[in-house]
Order: sequence, then C-alpha cells, then structure tokens
Amino acid sequence: MTDKLEQVEKRYEEINALLCEPDVVSDMELYKKYMQEIKHLTPVVEKFREYKKCVSDIQGAREMLEDSSLDAELREMAEEELETAKAALETAEQELKILLLPRDPNDDRNVIVEIRGGAGGDEASLFANSLYRMYSMYAATKNWKSEILSANETEVGGFKEISFMISGEGAFSRFKFESGVHRVQRVPETESQGRIHTSTVTVAVLPEAEEVDVEINPADLQVDTFRSSGAGGQHINKTESAIRITHIPTGTVVECQDERSQHKNRDKAMKILRSRILEAEREKQASEIAGERKLQVGTGDRSERIRTYNYPQGRMTDHRIGLTLYKLEAILNGSLDELVDALISADTAEKLKSGN
Repeated sequence: MTDKLEQVEKRYEEINALLCEPDVVSDMELYKKYMQEIKHLTPVVEKFREYKKCVSDIQGAREMLEDSSLDAELREMAEEELETAKAALETAEQELKILLLPRDPNDDRNVIVEIRGGAGGDEASLFANSLYRMYSMYAATKNWKSEILSANETEVGGFKEISFMISGEGAFSRFKFESGVHRVQRVPETESQGRIHTSTVTVAVLPEAEEVDVEINPADLQVDTFRSSGAGGQHINKTESAIRITHIPTGTVVECQDERSQHKNRDKAMKILRSRILEAEREKQASEIAGERKLQVGTGDRSERIRTYNYPQGRMTDHRIGLTLYKLEAILNGSLDELVDALISADTAEKLKSGN
C-alpha cells in the first residue's frame, strides 16, 4: 500500500507544478482536467501525510523509551504518546484503504432518474409523484438543478412515468442506490373502510451519457413525430412537436413531449436514449463480474424490492441494509442524507471485505 501511496503523492506534486505552468493555465480544458485530478488526489495525499506523521511519532516515542536514563515522568509521557500514535496510525490506515478503493467513474456525473408507477393503479401513480417531489427537494438541498425530461401525467395528479435530470457535481454518487422497486403502504383517500393498500413504483437511475461515451449512428434511429397530449387526451398543442425515437439495434424507445419545440424534445429524448444505452452496457459489464462480488446494497436490478414506505407507522425501511427510520415525513420532504450515507457506508464495507 505504501508504494502505491508514494506514487500518488508524486503525481500530486507533479500536477501542482503543472498548474503553475503558463501553457497549462492558458489552456482551460487542460487546466480543468488537472484541477479535477488534484481534487481527487488531495484527500489521499493529506491522509498519507498524516499516516507518515503517525509512523514518525511511533518511532520517536520508541526511541525515547529505549533510553535507560529517561526519568519516570518522561517515560510515562512517551508511553502515552506511543499508544496515541498507534491508535491514530490504525485509523489512518483504515481510512487510506477506503480512499484507495477504485472510484466509480460515473460518480461525478449528472443523473437521469426514471420513475414508473407499478402495481396499484392511481395509488402507484400518486406515489410516483411523491418520489419525484422527494428527489427534487433533496436535489435542492444540494443546490443541484432539477429538470423534467419527459412526463406522462394521470388525471388524479400522479405520473404513469416521469424522467428527469439532476445536474450537479457528485449527483450520481448520491442517487445511484435508488434503482429498484419502492413499495408504499398507506390508506388511499378514496378508501372508506380505512384499509391499507400496497402499491409499487420502479425507479431507474442512469448516469448522464456524453456524446463521446456512446456513438449512435443516425442511420440506426427511427424518429417519429406526433401531437403532444396530456391527461385525459387533451391536446397540449396542435403541432406535431412530440418525438419518439427508436434505437433499432437495441430496440430502445424514448418519447418526449414536454416541450412545445420539436427540436427541444428531440434533444431531451437523445439525452435519455444515450444514457439508457450506456446503462445497458454498464449493466452488462456488472453482470460479468457479479460472480466475484454481490453488492450488499443491491444489484440495482429494477425488479428488486429495495424499500418500503409505511405511512400509518411513519417509517421507511431499506431492505438491503436492514435500516428502518421513523421519520417518513422528513424523508419524503427530501431529508435523504442519513439514508444515503448508510447505503454508501454499507457498500464501502462490502468492497473492503471482498477486496474489490
């Protein structure tokens, strides 16, 4: 581990020197690239230097204790210093192991979230709306931008499906464990007997794909235009501004009708299409290494039930890590950090355990 850390520190110093070079400063793209790299290296280097100081402190304390002429008071101080430095070294070593875990290359990307009502009819569509509101409010707490890409509303004020983008640094790292089936248990407003109904909503989380990530041949696309329509078949406008794009090789179909401009709808549809194709490739790679390590926090499989929101009991339970929080209202109002932090910690622990 020390050899690897020495290399990281050397690279850190090299980049610091490069950032002072006029050629680099004048090249915005290159400067940005180096700044991004140094941002990721800095916590590792700072912790490594802390680790080296602990090693030095241990060595110094041991040398003092080897001095037979040391009086009792100084010996006691040296022994305390040794124990303190040993404990600090152990902590620093564990933190360095975590910092050296391979980073998910998508962690810093924007994220596209797709929510679809599952079993439960109107109740499912209403809960899809509740989840969209929850994620939007969480994004707002991080000063991230939320933008609807495509939505299919229901007459009761819910969503059959909605796709939206969260833009902000690190968005994917905080949203990536949300993929799967979300179950809600509550008494519908229309239920006169007070019986609890169970409904489900599926969530898919995709890192935003750049054009360079996914090469799409225009010849592989079938593009259809149609009139936008809202709940109950009411026309939002009378022009054929809605877009349906089919990627023929994969059979992926994306519709977008939120904008009045056909051009804007096409741009949004292509964003979703690129991200879905990239995600399909990512899932394929993940399935190839699934035999080596099964994520404790879940495979991200959209058929996997990951969480239950129980309204009568005011609780949320994440089934992957066995976490139950009795603060459902706060969670649905976007207070997700406690849950997200627990999921990240569980994933990190599993990676450390498996050595991946």
